[in-house]
Amino acid sequence: MDIRDRRILETLQADATVPVADLADMVGLSVSACWRRIKALEEAGLIAARVALVDRRKANVGMTVFVGVRTSRHSIEWLEAFRKVMAEIPEIVEAYRLTGDMDYLLRIVVPGVEVYDAVYKQMISRLDFTDVTSFISMEELKYTTAIPLRYA
Repeated sequence: MDIRDRRILETLQADATVPVADLADMVGLSVSACWRRIKALEEAGLIAARVALVDRRKANVGMTVFVGVRTSRHSIEWLEAFRKVMAEIPEIVEAYRLTGDMDYLLRIVVPGVEVYDAVYKQMISRLDFTDVTSFISMEELKYTTAIPLRYA
């Protein structure tokens, strides 16, 4: 990946709707050369998807809850069941398996505490947990979907 590929990716991370002709001008390429590079970045998997980012507050899911989960079960079967539950609950927008004291960290978006409580009850009715700890976000200090490209 060269500097032009990085500039293409930086621009598309900020706005994936930029017309190819404008993008080509920004990075100093012809339209066809720019289009070929975008296609190559997609085929290489560097561009995983092009999506629309929805404003959570306008979609009435302005509350973010981070949930730390501990389990005493560490089997592949339990992990697969956990993955299935995570996939089936749309309010869970991110889930990570961790090292350290917490086994999993979830990011959940909801309109309020009542809906979070329903999500919590849905989770505990389907899986066994040793501990579930919730942290309600009071303020979003930084949020981005753009990743740093200086390491690529």
